[in-house]
Amino acid sequence: MTGLRIGSGQDIHAFAAGRELWLGGVRIPHEKGLAGHSDADALVHAVMDAILGALALGDIGMHFPDTDARYKGISSLELLARVRQLMTEAGFRVANLDTMICCETPKIGPHREAIRRSLAQALGVGTDAVSVKAGTREKFDAVGRGEALECHAVVLLERVP
Repeated sequence: MTGLRIGSGQDIHAFAAGRELWLGGVRIPHEKGLAGHSDADALVHAVMDAILGALALGDIGMHFPDTDARYKGISSLELLARVRQLMTEAGFRVANLDTMICCETPKIGPHREAIRRSLAQALGVGTDAVSVKAGTREKFDAVGRGEALECHAVVLLERVP
């Protein structure tokens, strides 16, 4: 592997009543959570896919299939810790992480710094290496209609000296 690797990740989940909303390892107060096998933290899922992609190790579905009862209700931060271990074993660390949360509600601004801190801690980097942005879909598609939330992540990995 070369000294730098780039990966991208994406995840989308439908909103579901009766579930907590988790984004970047932070519980966000909202009337609905996200449907999914784990805690459905779409932001952490996008980050994991970005890291796995940068390492050419597939995707989270290959590593943590939703058909496996061991992952039912699991914290996505626990799964991210496993992906971080794979990254460490491959001799890499996160140099920079850029993320995007697409939703009409909830408003991400009040939670942005907590999400940055959570992701930075989970990845063992400073918050200056983690970007969390948010945007809407201006009422277009399922995200714009408030039926779903979508996240994107781009990560730059660097070989540990």
